[in-house]
Amino acid sequence: MEEEEKRLDRLSELLHALPVDNFPMTISKLDGYVTGILACPEMIPPSEWLPEVWGETGEAQFADQKAAEETIGAVMTHYNSVAEAMTRSLWIEPIYAVDPNSDETLWEPWVDGFTRAMRLRPDAWESLLDRADEETRTTMIFLMALQDIYTGNSKFTDEEIDEIDIEAPDLIPNCVATILHQSRPELAGTIAANLPGMPHKAAPRPGRNDPCACGSGRKYKQCCGRN
Repeated sequence: MEEEEKRLDRLSELLHALPVDNFPMTISKLDGYVTGILACPEMIPPSEWLPEVWGETGEAQFADQKAAEETIGAVMTHYNSVAEAMTRSLWIEPIYAVDPNSDETLWEPWVDGFTRAMRLRPDAWESLLDRADEETRTTMIFLMALQDIYTGNSKFTDEEIDEIDIEAPDLIPNCVATILHQSRPELAGTIAANLPGMPHKAAPRPGRNDPCACGSGRKYKQCCGRN
């Protein structure tokens, strides 16, 4: 776990080193973005999705060749790490941002990254929505509703948004697992626990305010659930 934390810390540092005026992705947004890339029913080559990581202009403006190689390598390593996790169980552990002042879990950047990936292949996602089962369709609509909350376009009441805000971090991994069962059936077929044609039911994970199962005495969100 220590090596994984070092890898993620270095990835975050490399992203922060990109010109801030270009609004490059944070590690949380990148994590949602590559998850969306991998969940897409169509293959999207790195040459197409990488420019979005660097910022609004699509130009990275790396300090030098060494920085370019390390940053691109770190992003691709994370992409491969998420892909490996999906192959093992269809289950991903989202990297959420955390408000340093309130310790609040911020799911919004992750969802923004995921939906930005969806916009790279709108026709493929629309086709999936049309043919998906009811559970998957509801799940996709829920993720889009989360994006509407993030952008201020939601039609939910303030009370409903407050409730969703609390539940979203724990619901998102199961949403991704449900979508993957429909969008990437070749992955579902490699996992014995999933029956073909049946909606995927991911096992529940601990609540973010529950005591961590590792025995540290800290909350899950402050311990093993941090990343």
